[in-house]
Amino acid sequence: MENLYEKVKESAAYIEKIMIGKPKTGVVLGSGLGRFGESIEKSLEIGYSDIPHFPVSTVKGHDGKLIFGKIGETDILAMKGRFHFYEGYSMKEVVYPFYVMKSLGVENMIVTNACGGINRGFEPGTLMIIEDFINMFKDNPLIGINDERFGTRFPDMSEPYSKDLIAIAENAAKLLGIGYEKGVYAGVTGPYYETAAEIRMLNTMGADAVGMSTVPETILANYLGMKVLGISCVTNMATGISKEKHTHDGVVETANAASEKLGQWVEAVIKEI
Repeated sequence: MENLYEKVKESAAYIEKIMIGKPKTGVVLGSGLGRFGESIEKSLEIGYSDIPHFPVSTVKGHDGKLIFGKIGETDILAMKGRFHFYEGYSMKEVVYPFYVMKSLGVENMIVTNACGGINRGFEPGTLMIIEDFINMFKDNPLIGINDERFGTRFPDMSEPYSKDLIAIAENAAKLLGIGYEKGVYAGVTGPYYETAAEIRMLNTMGADAVGMSTVPETILANYLGMKVLGISCVTNMATGISKEKHTHDGVVETANAASEKLGQWVEAVIKEI
């Protein structure tokens, strides 16, 4: 994207005129996980299509709105719907909202997603804290000329998911009685569901789950100096493990079933950050 810095400032300036509060925590709601938005109090919604230079989500289960409001006493900003590389967007466009959120003062990001389970100890409905990622996109949002006003040319990725935020999430899950797993998330281009051979490869590489998002966002958030917490909802077991064919409707249905529990968990985390 040409003139990225100027475009980000224009987007942020538009939002600042109408936004509620000064959120330091942002949340990305993945496929079928949008019900969390209903628990946000005193909320204001801004459609992506209304924001200058913002992409527009084209995937079922992604409404395409920024939601400002409160969880308890905490101001938050939620993305109800995200952008994917497979939609035809460039990597810079996929992660564009993160540039804007950083410009608005967001410091902590909670990214959620629906994913396929590779770890055979998982089952549909399993919630997984992401400890690390494997980038299988063969691209990332930092490729190109670097603008030092955003971040350093070579950002560190030794802790892509904040250990502090993971500790908060684990404590919140314990208090709520929510079961969870921890593991590695492999990000792939999509939009097809992976082959059995690809899943065997990812398993050999150490992946516990696979999906078509989250990794580009995590890379950029770290580059921008944000702390990231990632939580995946396993909506289906991956090809070669599952005995059933995959459908997006099935993914959304399972994510919807888990969304109440995940929403309670995310709420509790936000209140402790």
